[in-house]
Amino acid sequence: MHASRTVLRPLSHRILTGSGVRHAPASSMNPATVQKRSILTIKDHVYFSKATAEGAGRTGVVKSNGDSPLELRMAMPKSAGGKGDGQNPEQLFAMGYSACFLGALQLAAARADKMELAESAKVTANVFLGHPSEPDIDGFGLRVEINVEGCNDDEIITAAHEFCPYSRMLAHGAEVTIAKV
Repeated sequence: MHASRTVLRPLSHRILTGSGVRHAPASSMNPATVQKRSILTIKDHVYFSKATAEGAGRTGVVKSNGDSPLELRMAMPKSAGGKGDGQNPEQLFAMGYSACFLGALQLAAARADKMELAESAKVTANVFLGHPSEPDIDGFGLRVEINVEGCNDDEIITAAHEFCPYSRMLAHGAEVTIAKV
């Protein structure tokens, strides 16, 4: 960590700097200072998925319902100070994004009558968890890199990025409702 850099850590009011720890003033964590944008909303849904997390959060258990239920034990990655003996949310996000983008790539190729360009394609999503570069935002943020292998058509890749729900969510935001039950 650079001595001149200030980093807010999640779930704390401490600011870590190269020279030590100090408490952040309440004004530095004002949600009103976060830039807002419009979000993409949906008028209906064609599929619904439900997952529940229990236990110790990032080291607890997640369960999904649906046609093929899944249960995973979660763990902090070794690089983040954990044991690395389970899955983590970033892995699950990368898996979902890469699968979704590949489907969008194949659909875009089919719509362009170039299905053969995406038949053998592979999509890798690299998801990076880190601290936001914006000093007024506490906690963590994500950065995503999508690598497309086996399809060199830029128009099809761009069309897939514009169609993929994960890409749309990251570019335009998603409607999120939080409710106490």
